[in-house]
Amino acid sequence: MNRSVHFLLLLLTGGLVSLHGDTVLAVARPRPGSEARQPASTAKIKKELFAGRVVMLRDALKRRGIKSTDEFTKLVVLERTDGELIPIVPDWRGRAFYQDKRLRNRPVELVGYRRDGVPFLQVLMIFTIDRPKSPAGTKTTNKAKPANGKTLRQYFDYWCDICSIPMYEIKQCECCQGPIRMRFQPRSLPSYLTNEPKNGDRAK
Repeated sequence: MNRSVHFLLLLLTGGLVSLHGDTVLAVARPRPGSEARQPASTAKIKKELFAGRVVMLRDALKRRGIKSTDEFTKLVVLERTDGELIPIVPDWRGRAFYQDKRLRNRPVELVGYRRDGVPFLQVLMIFTIDRPKSPAGTKTTNKAKPANGKTLRQYFDYWCDICSIPMYEIKQCECCQGPIRMRFQPRSLPSYLTNEPKNGDRAK
């Protein structure tokens, strides 16, 4: 069978048959809905803003009159302003809340996402919220102060002063193996967010 006949055969059958040497082969057309689904790991995610305080789960449950055992001792959750408790994944960004108690029990706004069917929050960005007046006995780890009675939002990470590189968990510098410190930078929320909280919904 020559090339022109092969092309005509494909055209007339809508690609349902093909040619291999001198042999005609039937090619099954994919059934509707049989397309490969996008893996969950690469599916499009919706990044949102979550406001509240990160606390130890057992403490949050105790305040609600719920007793729990030692299995929950190390788990941290975001206690939202509406009272919802969201467990945090201890990954490259969320792990800091498990390591560093200075990040807990303070107002924060977290940029992150939750996958369908999974209650855990995966954190991408951490913002601390400082009020004009701190409660008595509360110490702040950053030098910046709210100006003119306004709330101060600051982006948080860890920083090596020698190598000038950011890090996201407590450890030695990945470059010089020296110490790192907490770093706070006044910064606006990402422009892609569509759910910036109103004044009454901000972290308290």
